[in-house]
Amino acid sequence: MFRQSVKMAWKSISSNKMRSFLTMLGIIIGVMSLVVLVSLASGAASSVNSRISEIGSNLLTVNVKDDKGSPLKLEDIAKLAESGEIKDAAPVTQSSVAAKSSYAEESAAVYGTTGAYAEINQLELYAGRFLKETDIENHTNVAVINAGLALEVLGRMDVVGETVALEGMEYQVVGVLKAKDSDTSTTENLEAYVPYTSLIRLVQDVPYEVTRFIVSASGEETMDRAEEELKEQMLERFSWDEDAFSIVNQSAVLEAMESVNSTLSFMLGGIAGISLLVGGIGIMNIMLVSVTERTREIGIRKAIGAGRGTIMMQFLMEALMISLMGCAIGIGFSWIALKAISAVESGGTAYTLSMGVVWIAVAFSMGIGILFGIYPANKAARQKPIEALRYTG
Repeated sequence: MFRQSVKMAWKSISSNKMRSFLTMLGIIIGVMSLVVLVSLASGAASSVNSRISEIGSNLLTVNVKDDKGSPLKLEDIAKLAESGEIKDAAPVTQSSVAAKSSYAEESAAVYGTTGAYAEINQLELYAGRFLKETDIENHTNVAVINAGLALEVLGRMDVVGETVALEGMEYQVVGVLKAKDSDTSTTENLEAYVPYTSLIRLVQDVPYEVTRFIVSASGEETMDRAEEELKEQMLERFSWDEDAFSIVNQSAVLEAMESVNSTLSFMLGGIAGISLLVGGIGIMNIMLVSVTERTREIGIRKAIGAGRGTIMMQFLMEALMISLMGCAIGIGFSWIALKAISAVESGGTAYTLSMGVVWIAVAFSMGIGILFGIYPANKAARQKPIEALRYTG
């Protein structure tokens, strides 16, 4: 009976190709909305989480808003690492400067910091070394540059020992960071890292006092204790005024982002689900029309012995096939759309078709087909043979 119902359903669908396609259109649009929107949200979330994870989840960032007449010095930051729960601490100040060589000139972000910065942020070197304590103490004009600045301003990666002009001041390149992507043609931000004391002399508006620094805990499991210890030290330093500074816990930021992303995906999926419901209403509408058109056929089948279950199965199968065919086409179009979006997206984020979302779309489509096919199928099955045979349309 099942195979016969499938054959008859397919015959009915193929005999009215345009009408069947227009009926599927609502499902196609609904599935595309569901798959594409959720995949975009998932891809963007993965990209953001990846960037946050690259920074490290055992990272604390402190911003000083009011030093209360007791500003932090470089030696104060170094002493923080002597704490049991704090592994490393490094001051950070940033400015935008013109980076120039005989090859090219570009605008770059320059960071003033110390050697601990590389350890905290897990920076990997392509060549050379990172900043040393002697560089900080002697205000040395040395720089560690990232792959983006090396390629865009100096023209190649092997530039250790060469010089680059930052805001007109010559700096010797002592290290080059590894490219974040194995494909070196991928565009990276242009960044340089110089001794904190050197940047103070290079850029006028950078204060000598430390107003921002980063801290790494000895382990992810000790993050909370490290944060509490750091908070207590800052409170003691700034007259127990909690508004004088702020501490950002990187792992808390990551958890918050994951929560926001889950909510966003759920919300977008719900919006797309409404489109599928609209498509289901279209299926029910066209199936009711089909039942009316085939009233005499139903009467003949009942007259020769077809039971209520057989008739109901036939029309329910037809609704289910329309829904699943629309789902399959929608998934195919979604794959094409995601490929196109990934190709034109400038941020380098790859949007992929998640199999989890695909199976949700299939399950939802099956549910829509059955839910909105039951009423027309039941209406067809309740037809009385005599009245059905007398029907003239």
